[in-house]
Amino acid sequence: MAHDAVVVGSGPNGLAAAITLAEAGRSVAVLEARAVAGGGLRTEELLEHGFRHDVCSTIMAFPPLLDFFSSLKLDLVTPPAPLAHPLDDGTVVLADRSVAQTASRLRGDGPAYRRLMSPLAEKARDLLAMVLRPPRLPEHPFLLARFGAPGLLSALALAGLFFQGREARALVAGAAAHSLLALDEAGTGAVAMLMLASAHAGGWPVARGGSAGVAETMVRRLRELGGEVECERRVTSLSDLPQHRALLLDLAPKGVLEVTGDRLPRRYRDALETFRHGPGAFKLDWTLDGPIPWRSAECARAATVHLGGTMEEIAEAELQVARGQHPARPFVLLTQPSLFDRARSPDGKQTAWAYCHVPNGSDVDMTEAIERQIERFAPGFRDLVRKRSVWPPARLEAEEPNCVGGDVMGGRMDLRGLLARPVLSLNPYATPDPSIFICSASTPPGGGIHGMCGVNAARAVVRSRLR
Repeated sequence: MAHDAVVVGSGPNGLAAAITLAEAGRSVAVLEARAVAGGGLRTEELLEHGFRHDVCSTIMAFPPLLDFFSSLKLDLVTPPAPLAHPLDDGTVVLADRSVAQTASRLRGDGPAYRRLMSPLAEKARDLLAMVLRPPRLPEHPFLLARFGAPGLLSALALAGLFFQGREARALVAGAAAHSLLALDEAGTGAVAMLMLASAHAGGWPVARGGSAGVAETMVRRLRELGGEVECERRVTSLSDLPQHRALLLDLAPKGVLEVTGDRLPRRYRDALETFRHGPGAFKLDWTLDGPIPWRSAECARAATVHLGGTMEEIAEAELQVARGQHPARPFVLLTQPSLFDRARSPDGKQTAWAYCHVPNGSDVDMTEAIERQIERFAPGFRDLVRKRSVWPPARLEAEEPNCVGGDVMGGRMDLRGLLARPVLSLNPYATPDPSIFICSASTPPGGGIHGMCGVNAARAVVRSRLR
């Protein structure tokens, strides 16, 4: 059977592309190599029966604020606070849903935090709609200017310009570190502001029962629209595909090259071969005999906890990674979703996972360094560990091939990496072959669970190929 479009890969971007095409009245089939759809949206009993772990993504920072996901009616659980950032003296910087309440915890930096973040949090939907789509004239130029001008700064420069105290500066540093970049790089200020705005506006929820529920909802919506999803259908070359008018690849450039062979011109293939990937992640999953014993009880109000201490410590750790080193005190991003979603673990037990950043392709075991950072802020954590699952970059890539070298962002997220993603082009989703498009996180706007790489690519396909 011939289709208007075939999508290879069923990650959030591939599924979002397929749904967008189906909503536009096009016939579409999704081909997935694994036994279940979802890509990074997978949930498995990795260690023990009854303990459900998200293989990759847990925190749904953007979906509550995006029109695409609002129509899907996801079953999300929102913790009382989006984010906790403990410090060594037992205090914690808590990002509440309320900007004003967050600011009240920042001592003398409260007024500056309100001035910076209130307009962005109040208009977070409009802001995300502008920054997660291909460049064009903004509907809200003043909002974009308020975001873009300070956002071009590095996170260190942004924090130095607006804040004096350790609390606000630590909050900015932890949010900026989601970029996987050194915090002195231009543009990391924008990442910090975008992450904090989404925390205040959307709450950073988790999917009830695990992130696989989001993928299941997307698959169900696609099938309601007449689309098809075929699992255990590995595509290794173009000859493996059914007849189609347009092909969308939810693949990193490495995968695009493997599937397309010599179909694309040599110059374009050369550009894909030199695509720059960012640092990798080293991830741990745990089953636990109880909640993490945080020194500050307020850490138990948030599903996401940033571990790294002060801005200076986090900046030093991320700089070491950028230089190809492995910090003894890495910045650690931890999630504890079962505190708020009891479907993830048996009564009285908990699940958690955490990762730190490492050089791309690293084979250094960071288990001790990560657990030492947790113990620093939660003494006795190790006494609660039942079992752990270790995910070095090689395992991450084996489980999710788009995470090349452990790069969970689909490519380096610096300013150059955002402009030339995967190559410098007015239509980054198109390739020189008019029937082949790319819809993975290696296209704008890049990594994260938002699906907008797929939505943007599908719209480009409809405009140029399936009119």
